Amino acid sequence: MAQNDTVKLIGSWSSPFALRARVALHLKSVKYEYLDEPDVLKSKSELLLKSNPIHKKVPVLIHGDVSICESLNIVQYVDEAWTSDPSILPSLPYDRAIARFWSLYVDDKIFASLDAVAGAKDDGERMAAAGKLMECLAILEDVFQKSSKGLGFFGGENIGFLDIACGTILGPVSVIEAFSGVKFLREETTPGLIQWAEKFRAHEAVKPYMPTVEEFVAFAKKKFNVE
Repeated sequence: MAQNDTVKLIGSWSSPFALRARVALHLKSVKYEYLDEPDVLKSKSELLLKSNPIHKKVPVLIHGDVSICESLNIVQYVDEAWTSDPSILPSLPYDRAIARFWSLYVDDKIFASLDAVAGAKDDGERMAAAGKLMECLAILEDVFQKSSKGLGFFGGENIGFLDIACGTILGPVSVIEAFSGVKFLREETTPGLIQWAEKFRAHEAVKPYMPTVEEFVAFAKKKFNVE
């Protein structure tokens, strides 16, 4: 598909998954029109419903006359449709498979643990869910130490596919830390992730699109009607 086709991204400022698409498009220097769904949980535009009729969720990338849904799928599409440097996915098939594996781990395991902490009905449930989340983050710390090879990102010197996938947890983790008073990213257990998170937030492809911790917390308070 021609690279000069019209590109639009349907997202929401508070969606960590829409962040993935914006970072990928920025890395590839793709010019696009951003269409924000300001309150996607309560109302959805006709374009969103038409472009993603199955899940009715953001993000959706519209490239020419086709729509691409699901955030990790969009990131891979962007990497393959715009072949200029930098590459987002690793070049070797095995490394690509590993990056996709751990990205799915983030979505399947870490987000499930985050939801369990947030939705716990009592202290016992909350403690069990928090323990599971810490276990998942410890595993991710080990992945970071091995894949980063002593450099700043999961992808090495530069942001890659797994960095983009993992970056989505930072907002939800910060919100849960703010509400619970419990630190899940700790120097004694996840020193690499703490340093990585700082570098990731400050990266030029991330900083313009990632809300601050205060904005995430304010959004969560409004969403759950918490003072």
